[in-house]
Amino acid sequence: MTAPPPSVAFLGLGLMGAPMAARVAAAGLPLAIWNRSLDKAAALAGPAMRAASAPADAAAGADIIALCLLDAAAVEQVLFAPDGALAGAGPDALIVDFSTIGVAATRDLAARAGRAWVDAPVSGGVAGAMAGSLTIFCGGDAADIGRARPLLDAVAAHVTAMGALGAGQATKLCNQIIVANTLLALAEAVAAGHALGLDVSRLPGALAGGFADSPPLRQFGAAMVSDAEPTPRGRIATMAKDVEAAAEALAGTDMPLLSAARTLYRQALALGLGPADLARLPRLYAKTGED
Repeated sequence: MTAPPPSVAFLGLGLMGAPMAARVAAAGLPLAIWNRSLDKAAALAGPAMRAASAPADAAAGADIIALCLLDAAAVEQVLFAPDGALAGAGPDALIVDFSTIGVAATRDLAARAGRAWVDAPVSGGVAGAMAGSLTIFCGGDAADIGRARPLLDAVAAHVTAMGALGAGQATKLCNQIIVANTLLALAEAVAAGHALGLDVSRLPGALAGGFADSPPLRQFGAAMVSDAEPTPRGRIATMAKDVEAAAEALAGTDMPLLSAARTLYRQALALGLGPADLARLPRLYAKTGED
């Protein structure tokens, strides 16, 4: 007899969380959803997704509590507040954290929660979330990762168990070092194209298929060279947060590219670009050049 699919409480419906929750519902897993702005959950609710009034309400009866939140402070609040998920969760509920919060915070929060926890930060952006083709890096007990597989398979095409609790976060920090620097390289290439007198609108297509091609180029290149408002893919402030987390975790280790990226993302924040989409990173070079 086939076991019924696990029920899921999905907490956090931002740029990544909303399409991921939709993929979970499409996979047929019983689903309750919650977001800090309740109207967002209400707008997504339907026969396959029950909108909950609080994290505790969403977690009641759930086999898996899935978190997709901005940072460690948000994870702590959503879990441990008086109406937080742990107030409503059963003792055997598994926490699966898709957020990027760093190794130390993951281990600390998991110890405080005192229950099974899988750290499962994701890569692939909004496009990957919408397509259910994300890449996920998992840390935690192998049996717990196995319990989470129906949820993971609903949102991802590539799942790798990286080791003990926190290993998923460590892998995501390595991922973000690559992505953060790649996005800066793309922005710098656009600035170089302007300086060299190119029609930069042709640059992304010209680079496609060569060694400079990459998923970031395909997802952000056209928007970087356009004045049109970009489709939201991720905020500069969020990437800056991840770069800071990587730099803090690697303090005392010589990481010149990470150090340079940290400086540039801090400059972007100082210039007021934090709320802007990552496709607006070329503005960092334009504004720096004006000063």
